[in-house]
Amino acid sequence: MNPHRWFTPWLLVAPAAAWLVVFSLWPAVNTLILAFTNAKPLGGGHFTGFANAQRMLDDDQLSYALVNCIVYMLICLPLLTFLPLLIAVTAERRLPGITFFRTAFYTPVIASAVVVALIWGWLLDDQGAINGLAHQLGFLSKPLPFLTDRWLLLLSAISLTVWKGLGYYMIIYLSALGNVRRELHEAAAIDGAGAVRRFVSVTIPGVRNTMLLISVLITVSALRVFSELYVLSGGNGGAGGRDASVVMLIQLYSRGFTGNLGYASALSVLLFIITVGPMLLLARLNRKAAP
Repeated sequence: MNPHRWFTPWLLVAPAAAWLVVFSLWPAVNTLILAFTNAKPLGGGHFTGFANAQRMLDDDQLSYALVNCIVYMLICLPLLTFLPLLIAVTAERRLPGITFFRTAFYTPVIASAVVVALIWGWLLDDQGAINGLAHQLGFLSKPLPFLTDRWLLLLSAISLTVWKGLGYYMIIYLSALGNVRRELHEAAAIDGAGAVRRFVSVTIPGVRNTMLLISVLITVSALRVFSELYVLSGGNGGAGGRDASVVMLIQLYSRGFTGNLGYASALSVLLFIITVGPMLLLARLNRKAAP
């Protein structure tokens, strides 16, 4: 058998490396370059230094978007960190009908986010099912503006995100719960610990690293929210654009023949800086937890 030539491994790696450079590395570098220009979709533009950064400081819509993303994160983080864990603990037990229970919670995960948001919008519309039912039961004299009021629209999008994400994080927790030793639960039960005490003292410490990972995933996803707010607001970010997210602003400023790719690229860099923080925090916490 002839030995492999020295360049054989490089030939095998070359297609994947080329794909990575063309579709990941170069777009990232190009975005960073464009962030310091006033480039347009049909023109290269010219270097403007930190003009885009100054514009961000004066952009009220960006302030709204950052507040929306932070509120989104602060509400989604505890709900999607603890609720899926409680559901996973229940789904782990061998109870009658538990298979249907697991399937019902996971089904929203595989559904298209856009389709789910359209259905959610139909339910929450002024003439939708929820307002109509509440009016028929006499709970409301006039419909609640779920899709037009700033904070109600934001909460509606958050409820959609939480509902759709429960099953996804439940599956992650189920895999982590499988690594929690049953002997610890049995020992705690022998010592007189009830179900709540075992959950706090055995289950949560056993899935601590998974909770950290899920917290980071939720934080990054909340800061990058797009589909839910875009579809529920009809693409305009709500009244006065005050319910837009940072990703929606990037899409807004970069689209069309007169779009400002330079400013959109600067917003992309800002979003990257914001989202990389939780990842660095996770790495630091993991290093502290390592023996």
